[in-house]
Amino acid sequence: MNNLNEIIEKNIHGLYYGSRVLLPFSAVILKAVIESDIITDFSSHSKDALVTLTEDYTEIYFLEYKDIEESIKQFENIKLVLVEKGKDIFDFQNHEKIALYLEENHKLRIEKINDDILFIE
Repeated sequence: MNNLNEIIEKNIHGLYYGSRVLLPFSAVILKAVIESDIITDFSSHSKDALVTLTEDYTEIYFLEYKDIEESIKQFENIKLVLVEKGKDIFDFQNHEKIALYLEENHKLRIEKINDDILFIE
């Protein structure tokens, strides 16, 4: 199982297909910002998103988007606040902010967001 730092260091990509995003590590998603939508409900009753965790990856379906590639403009991204699986979710030091950039051939570039980048809280 990879962790977020290894993913960033090794430049490992995630994937996207339609409304589905696959992250190459396992994490609890706390918040997603996609276009002007802020999603915080990832329960099985959510109308906005559905998250599945496995030992090796995280799968997110953005249910309000038929095709995220059509919705996200070239220089925009999906922002996430997450905690890697196995870390203390209640320790704010473990909350990671990342940006997901859609690239060609369904590749998803993953970058950590530093404090200089505006992030809707």
